[in-house]
Amino acid sequence: MESTTVKVSKDTAKKLAVLQHRLRKATLDETIQTLVARHRKELLEESFGADRGKLHDFGEGDRGEDRS
Repeated sequence: MESTTVKVSKDTAKKLAVLQHRLRKATLDETIQTLVARHRKELLEESFGADRGKLHDFGEGDRGEDRS
């Protein structure tokens, strides 16, 4: 695997180390990969979940036909 260096502040590095511990990841790379995946999932849920919570099951009143 090819690697590179990313310059971050010491404060950001400390926060990443804390997240690494909380997420139980072996490396900072795994931690960042997890954060990116979670962010992507949230964006997809926002985009494709516009009607979430607004929809309900059909009931008898929703029928378009006369069943009498």
